[in-house]
Amino acid sequence: MAKKQPLVPQEEDGRKTRKEILLERRHQRQMKRVRLAIGSVLGLIALVVVIALINEYLIVPSRPVAVVNEESISLTDWQDRVRYERAQRIVFLENQYDAFNGDVGIIQQFAGQTIMEVFNAEDLGQTVLNALIEEAVIRQAAEARGIVVTDADVEQEIAESFNFFGGDSPPPTPTATATVMPTPSVTPITTEVITETEVLPPPETEVGPTNTPRPTPTAVSAEAFQQEFNEFLDQFRPYGITEAQYRSIVRAQLFRERLAEWLAQDQDLPTTADHVSFYVIIYDTEEDANEGQAMIEAEGFLPVWNAIRSAPPDPENLTQPFATELPWQTQDELTNNIGFALATEVFSLPLNTPSDIVTEQLDPNAPPRYFIMQVSGREERPLSPQALENARLSAVRLFVDSVIASGGVEITDNWRGRTPTQPSLDPKFLQQPTPAPQQELPPELPPIEELPPLDDGQ
Repeated sequence: MAKKQPLVPQEEDGRKTRKEILLERRHQRQMKRVRLAIGSVLGLIALVVVIALINEYLIVPSRPVAVVNEESISLTDWQDRVRYERAQRIVFLENQYDAFNGDVGIIQQFAGQTIMEVFNAEDLGQTVLNALIEEAVIRQAAEARGIVVTDADVEQEIAESFNFFGGDSPPPTPTATATVMPTPSVTPITTEVITETEVLPPPETEVGPTNTPRPTPTAVSAEAFQQEFNEFLDQFRPYGITEAQYRSIVRAQLFRERLAEWLAQDQDLPTTADHVSFYVIIYDTEEDANEGQAMIEAEGFLPVWNAIRSAPPDPENLTQPFATELPWQTQDELTNNIGFALATEVFSLPLNTPSDIVTEQLDPNAPPRYFIMQVSGREERPLSPQALENARLSAVRLFVDSVIASGGVEITDNWRGRTPTQPSLDPKFLQQPTPAPQQELPPELPPIEELPPLDDGQ
């Protein structure tokens, strides 16, 4: 009996079985899911990157680093100003480098603070932020008072800073006219050995001479001004600084000056103040000061002052007293120059009456010094131009502080960690100065016994 054939048909060569077809379809479905998953992940990553880029380059730059009376200072504006301030300092350092023939030691000595400002990026960023807040407060206050700074005002200020006055000569420096000379100090005795101290009476009041007129400044042409201004800007262009940025700085300065003038008139700032003129003797040790005070009590202040003033310098006496005269100072000027204690003592002294010994440490890195003073004159006088300017700027400073204290300024943390470090400081300014070459010493002579004997004929 013949054997039955199997029910499952045999596939012809080259044809897949049903099982293989099912496995292949399943594999295709799995691969499709994998591709969908990978595509989803890649799409999610791309979305995150796009969101990050939008946030970093569109959203974050527009976020405020500070808000001044509801007016925002954006991160972009702050970063641009930081770059400008860095460039300004770097240009200054490069000019100094050229002026001192590459002597880094001199630059570090006289411009060390500028180098550190560029090196410490975060500190400079904080300084710039404070400056932008102050400028915003000043501009808002000025505009609220009807103060306007036009483009023409900015152009004129820039031109005048380069001595361009529309082709005319610069305004001449005021020439000093004849004035009544103040009472001079006691005439020093010029002899080397003082055997008897004589206080000479002051001479009669006389009229001081006038100064020799200065030559008339040469007029600057428009072409010369434009060339000089372009050369000035060319120093900043390699660092990405634009002319518009420079003009915005000038505009802010004009707002400050005009608000200062307005506050001076509004607050009726005084134009005169009490001045004193006085003599002072300075001692390095308390023992010398006590001896000087005893001599003053015995002989009088002016003879002692005159003797010290007339004595020749003694290089071997490191504690030799020093005598000088400070004519016509205000109390604020004295406080800034010699300290609060000395200024207070001077303004409380009666005329021609020696003070007690006043101790003051003018230099925190040096020991205290000892002062004995006598006021020779006291009167109300006009303030100097510098004192008037300082008073106006002080009024602006107090005004800005009051606005900040009232809560009109909000500072955010959006700027932290985003301080520009470009343009960068050339490493040459951070190098150790090259020490001065040491002079070669002559070779040592051998001991006498080692010298060759002299010939008889020598």
